[in-house]
Amino acid sequence: MRTWQHWLPAALVPLGLAAATLAASLQAGAAVTLPEKSTAEILAMIGTSDVRALSGTLEQNSELGLPELPRTGPTAVPGAASVLELLSGSHTARVYLDSPDKARLQILDQLAERDVVLNGSELWLYNSADNSAAHAQLPAAKLPAAGLPESRIPRPAGPLPSRPAMPIPEQLAQHFLAAVEPSTEVTVGQPSRVAGRSAYHLVLNPRSTETLVESVAIDVDSETGLPLGVELRARGQAEPAFSLAFTELSLAVPDAGLFSFVPPPGATVEELAAPAKPAVPPTPGTKPADPAVPPLPETPGGPAAGGVTVSGSGWDTVIGLPPGTVAFGADPLLAQATQAVPGGRAVSTALATALLLDDGRVYAGMVPLERLQSAAMTR
Repeated sequence: MRTWQHWLPAALVPLGLAAATLAASLQAGAAVTLPEKSTAEILAMIGTSDVRALSGTLEQNSELGLPELPRTGPTAVPGAASVLELLSGSHTARVYLDSPDKARLQILDQLAERDVVLNGSELWLYNSADNSAAHAQLPAAKLPAAGLPESRIPRPAGPLPSRPAMPIPEQLAQHFLAAVEPSTEVTVGQPSRVAGRSAYHLVLNPRSTETLVESVAIDVDSETGLPLGVELRARGQAEPAFSLAFTELSLAVPDAGLFSFVPPPGATVEELAAPAKPAVPPTPGTKPADPAVPPLPETPGGPAAGGVTVSGSGWDTVIGLPPGTVAFGADPLLAQATQAVPGGRAVSTALATALLLDDGRVYAGMVPLERLQSAAMTR
């Protein structure tokens, strides 16, 4: 039985707690002249942006210090290592969105393609490498008739998400912008051009000296307020550590046929069980959490829902998952990307760290390993 993690892109897998907090890189274009705006005005543009249809090409580049892992062949197994593979090197994807319940993501591998296709309550996942597909009938969930762009996809609950979050710059930007004060200094840089569109350039600098993050930069479309790219730099590292940005973008409604999926001839199809009950959609005006991104809570400390613990605050936040939350299994490539530490293994990158303990607990944050070990000792 293949697990859900086998199918989803990195942003949707629990291990992405360590690295999904990594935002992505801005592709700076030629010099651009735009009307001057304050940080508050640009933040307001993002908050009121209502782009609900788009199609585009995304480029991701990573300099996290992770090894390049094989994408095909006998050692390219599913599980945690495939998540790390998506967080190393460079990747190209096509994304299509139309309203809250129509989305398609195509991850273009060197010799194959992985697809996530949502059409209403129908969810399909396909891997051309072995011509295999998985299908799920998602529970009905009322979506807000209108609201901020981040309300496009409700938060998942259970083994399957009620709606798959698309790993696009908007998702990453909203995470970092959700808690910019008082732990962050926000400034406006020089305008740029991304995917042929003029953009304002926001720079977020953590006030903390403990976090691994040096800065986060967000390119914001000057016309719609849609985040077009996000860049994260690590302390002591000259080049961006992780980058994601549109290289092509159209705001026209995609062809409806893109959201209809029929398994190719000969494909093996697996039916996936839906959650026992539908996820509760966010209240209009609130900011739902990205399933793969640890929040930056305003009030740290103590257990959260589902036994999740939170220690620290802002950029120093450490998220703890109880035993049994994440099943890594005997993934042979996991050892290649982790290091042995007392009581378990650790994934250390330029921007974030995850501690995988032998008792099944997981701790993650944008902090050094020592900070995670300290948090684990107090639980």
